[in-house]
Amino acid sequence: MADAPALAPAKVNLFLHVGPVDADGYHPLASLAAFADVGDRISAAPADRLSLTLTGPFAGGLAGEGDNLVLRAVRALAQAAGVAEPALVFTLDKRLPIAAGLGGGSSDAGAALKLARDALALPFDDDALARVAAEVGADGPMCLHARAAWAEGRGDILTFEPSLPPLPAVLINPGRPSPTGAVYRAYDAGPLAAADRPAPPPSWDLDAVLVWLAVQRNDLQAPAVALEPAIGAALQAAASLPGVRLARMSGSGATVFALFDTAADADAAARRLSDSRPDWWVKSTILA
Repeated sequence: MADAPALAPAKVNLFLHVGPVDADGYHPLASLAAFADVGDRISAAPADRLSLTLTGPFAGGLAGEGDNLVLRAVRALAQAAGVAEPALVFTLDKRLPIAAGLGGGSSDAGAALKLARDALALPFDDDALARVAAEVGADGPMCLHARAAWAEGRGDILTFEPSLPPLPAVLINPGRPSPTGAVYRAYDAGPLAAADRPAPPPSWDLDAVLVWLAVQRNDLQAPAVALEPAIGAALQAAASLPGVRLARMSGSGATVFALFDTAADADAAARRLSDSRPDWWVKSTILA
C-alpha cells in the first residue's frame, strides 16, 4: 500500500545574482530562496522493481523514466547505502509546469529520497540525504531541506534563513518553457553582473523585506525575456495586479512571482488574473 503522497514544493528564487562563468564552466551565484505551499505530489509503494508512474496535468512534458531525477536520486541513495536497488514504484503527480524555474525536478527528487529512506528504514538523516541529492543537481540539497535559505557558490553553499516571514504570493507561468541552458548562454552573451550577496534587510518584518527585495534583481530575467517574450507578458500582467508589491521572474524562468501584503490580496489577484488569462497557470500561495 502506498503512503500518503508527499509534497514536493515549488522553489522560488526571491532574487538571483549571477556572476561570469568560472574556469570549470559554472556560474557563481547568490540567492535567497523560499518554498511554496504548492507543488508536485509523490508517493511510493512496494513493487517488483524500481519504476516511475507519471500522472497530473504536466506529466506529458516529462520524458519518462529514462532521465527523471526521481529514479536517479533513488538509485544514488541505494548505492550510497550499499543496498540493492529498491523494489518501489513511485507515482509522481506532476502539478508544476516544466522548465519553469521552480526547482520541480530537484524537489521531486528530494521528496522521493525521503520516501525511499523511510521505506528502506535507512539510517540517513536529512543532511546525509542532502549529500545524495547533490549528486543529481546543484538545487538538490536546498530542495531536499525545502527551507528558506541563502544559496551561494554554485548554489550548493546554503545558509538557512529562519527569519524570513511568510510572503503572500501569486505564481504565474505563461505556458512556455524556459530551458536553463539556453538562458545562461544568452546571459553569457550580454552584459555580465556579479554574484554579490546583499546585506540582509534592516529587519525581517514583512514590509521591510518587501522593500529590500525590490532593490535586488534576477540577472537571468532579461535574457530569459529576450528568448521568450511570453515571460515579459507575464511580468507585465503581474506588475499590474492590484496591491502588488513586487513582480519578478524566479530562477531561469518562465514562472513569475508577485508579492503582496496579505494572503487575501494574493488570492484576489490570482482570481482576477485566472479570469483574464485562463490559458496561464496561476496559483496563490505562501512562500516561507
